[in-house]
Amino acid sequence: MAEICSPYPTSGGLYYWSTKLAGREWASVASWVTGWFNIVGQWATATSVDFSLAQLIQVIILLATGGTNSGGYLASKYVVLAIYGFILILHGLINSLPIHWLSWFGQLGAFWNAAGVFVLVILIPSVAKERSSAEFIFTHLNTDNGMGIHNKAYILGVGLLMSNYCMIGYDTSAHMTEETKNADRSGPIGIVTSVVLSNIFGWIYLVTLTSVVTDIPYLLSADNDAGGYAIAQALYTIFNQRYGSGVGGLVCLGVIAVAMFLCGVACITSNSRMGYAFSRDGAMPYSHLWHRVNKHEVPLNIVWLSVLVAFAMALTSLGSQVAFQAMVSIATLGLYISYALPIFFRVTTARKSFVRGPFHLGRYGVIIGWAAVLWVAFITVLFSLPVAYPVGKDVFNYTPVAVGGVLLLSVGSWVFHARFWFKGPIVNVDTY
Repeated sequence: MAEICSPYPTSGGLYYWSTKLAGREWASVASWVTGWFNIVGQWATATSVDFSLAQLIQVIILLATGGTNSGGYLASKYVVLAIYGFILILHGLINSLPIHWLSWFGQLGAFWNAAGVFVLVILIPSVAKERSSAEFIFTHLNTDNGMGIHNKAYILGVGLLMSNYCMIGYDTSAHMTEETKNADRSGPIGIVTSVVLSNIFGWIYLVTLTSVVTDIPYLLSADNDAGGYAIAQALYTIFNQRYGSGVGGLVCLGVIAVAMFLCGVACITSNSRMGYAFSRDGAMPYSHLWHRVNKHEVPLNIVWLSVLVAFAMALTSLGSQVAFQAMVSIATLGLYISYALPIFFRVTTARKSFVRGPFHLGRYGVIIGWAAVLWVAFITVLFSLPVAYPVGKDVFNYTPVAVGGVLLLSVGSWVFHARFWFKGPIVNVDTY
């Protein structure tokens, strides 16, 4: 993606790349499908991040007021939805500020994540009286999970969903290139840097958290103080065991909550820039409304549309938590499919015609490209498999339905409507 971003630094990002790489015959449909997978995936990402934050705030309140076993306040699903709506409004307001304020929040997010992880990876193991062995951390697979899945390879496979989910969003650098200096270099470097740092800090953080996991059934039990919220219970327990109070655990959860809040800000930023570019090219209903910018060059209308769509997506939580959990799958697979499509065109239709930018992978570009495409194809199948046996309505994996729905709607709308008028991104300057 970074290699493709270099010659095509535009806020349209992936769907613009597909247009340039798919060839004249397929350019418009490739752009249309890539764009809709990307924007729906981004909406689902904002939904999942901010709703997870609302749930975390609810757990912090629960623990701060005594926990499940001591009369703590357990918010209803309607209260959690209200908290979620408030968070979205704050993110909308922040993204309505001039560009230099968004830059400040981006820098704060980078600092907070780095500093927060540094503090937590030192603090958590030093406080814990009991720690897991290295063998447990790196080799244990929870076969006693109550989901009817006991095959270790299967558990490892479906467990990759959250690992891949944590890595999404690096296309934000591409969507911000029109507001970036030296975009043909800084955009690709931003993509690579975000992936590398997420891998390093994320791995260290996960090892640290896993080191204090000593009783999995208890951490997952709805009868514990955190109501089954495993990470919150683990942090609350280690401080309670050491100091007789879980306040330190609440502080750690607060650090995580702020990091999630700043991540949510970035999600809405990326949503709005992608939506701005997509509507600028006429691909969205009422496009003339969404690509307007104010005197500070901020696309206010699409910012608040992103907020409204994210809120609407979360309404599924009122009916079924299982259905809502599909948002994580849509966010993960929707974005990965949109990532893979321009890469696929790069290594097929544009293999010989691709013109490299200042940042490129040299002779390894095609090999790495094929590896990326095959990986996305693999996880698309993997994440569509059942996550519990026997399969029932309460444990049904809605991923095939959700992702298939996006595919059906995007291709269907193309066949019956968009192919008659959508010609791909509007090009003002010939890039060849």
